[in-house]
This record gives sequence, structure tokens and C-alpha cells, in this order.
Amino acid sequence: MQKIDIYQSIDVQGNAIGESIKSKNMSQETIANYGFIHSVESCGTVDGPGIRFVIFTSGCPLRCLYCSNPDCRYLENGRKVSVDEIIAEIQKYKSYMEASGGGVTISGGEPLFQSTFVREICKRCRSLGIHTALDTSGFCDLESAKSVLEFVDLVLLDIKSFDPVTYTKLTSVAIEPTLTFAKYLDEINKPTWIRFVLVPGLTDDPENIAGLANFIAQLNNIERVEVLPFHKMGEYKWEQLGFEYLLKDTLTPSPKQIQAALDIFRNRGILAI
Repeated sequence: MQKIDIYQSIDVQGNAIGESIKSKNMSQETIANYGFIHSVESCGTVDGPGIRFVIFTSGCPLRCLYCSNPDCRYLENGRKVSVDEIIAEIQKYKSYMEASGGGVTISGGEPLFQSTFVREICKRCRSLGIHTALDTSGFCDLESAKSVLEFVDLVLLDIKSFDPVTYTKLTSVAIEPTLTFAKYLDEINKPTWIRFVLVPGLTDDPENIAGLANFIAQLNNIERVEVLPFHKMGEYKWEQLGFEYLLKDTLTPSPKQIQAALDIFRNRGILAI
């Protein structure tokens, strides 16, 4: 049986299917004020604008073949912390964030796995005038995510493929919830950066990239697309955990392959970097 240990279980289509056993013994106040994180990065520079305090939450419904943090799959992979603890740590770096136009980014894992906890962090940051970014796959219960997005300034949306078969092969879940999430972000005009990982032999098919570019071109809230070259920096974690890393023979994309992907997006009038 697949191991699921989250506040709100999500099925393969992204639908809420009930609370976990652990959450039944926790009050709503406890769920809002406590959560599980894997780690933090105090001065990140690649997850949104400026210098950022990056929080990596634990728990994720996806099983991406190239995941760099397979040790974030379950809540118990992380440590339980309070919102007060997180905010106190964030404030130590506020001057760096303000000087650089940065802020706080919540990543994972999948941060919307713990939507109530993440909402409270973003809400507290908003009250302190700190910019917030949410790095998400968009695979979530949309109704739960809406209340989080109220307090998010920027969404970093990972769309891992546009072809549904490739998406499921890569992540083990369906693409539809992510596309629905993307359309909702457009509906509320939420500033969004799209992240697309270019994996040779998996996501680099020109038709796949063109499909994604055509979809993005219809949205009015997309500020940029980041084409991220596939890497194997997390392979050692898979080995340590006893997981089979299926992409061990996959090469990093060449500059020519990266440029070809960028050109497809740019030909649709999309800022791609």
C-alpha cells in the first residue's frame, strides 16, 4: 500500500479524499500553527527575485523521476516547527531581503501539501511587508490552495511536461490539476513564473514544448519561463534511500538543446531564460 501521511490526502487527479489519521488528532489551531519542514536556505538566489529565505517543506504527492529531494516525500521526513519559529528566523534576514528586492520562498516537497500551515506563514510575512513566493507543482486541491494564494505575491509553477502521457510517466500523477491551477492563477491575475525542466529523451520533444508554449501564450499573468537543464544532483539521495534512479543514464541537455527549447517559447512572444 502506498504510504500517505498528510493533512489532506490527494488522489492521482488532485482531488481531496479525506484527512489522514495523524490530522484527526490535531486541532485546527495546531494544524495552522505547526507544520513539517525538511530544511531552510537563508540566502537563496535562484527561487524568485533577490535574496530569499527558502523554506523546503516535507510531504509531496508526486514521484518525479528526477526529484532532487526524494527525502521530502513524507511529513515525517521533516521536523515539526511552529510558525512563530519560522517567522523569528526569517526576520534575522529581513535587511538582506529588503536591500535586494527579495523575500521568502516556500518550496518542497510540495508546499500545498500543508496548505493551512503555508497560508499562515505567508499571512505573517505579508503583515511584515515581506515578499512571498510559492514554488509548487500545482497538483493540489484547488479550494484549499485559494486561501493560500491570497497571501502569495509570486507563484513559481513547475509544469514538468505538457504531453499528458509524458507527465504521468515523469510524476506518477495526472497533469489536469496543474493546468487547472495555472488557469486559476491567470483568472486572478497572480504574477507567475513557469519552470520547465528540460530532460533529454523525456521532455525535450519539440511538440511537447510547443504544446506548453501555446498553452502559456494564452495566459496573461506569466512573467517569464525558466528552462531548467536536467541534472542528477539528487541521485546520491536516491541511492542512500535505496530507491532506483531510473535516469542514471540520461545526459544533461546540451547548449544546442537548451537553445532550441528557448526558441520555441520565444517564438510565441514569451520571455524565456
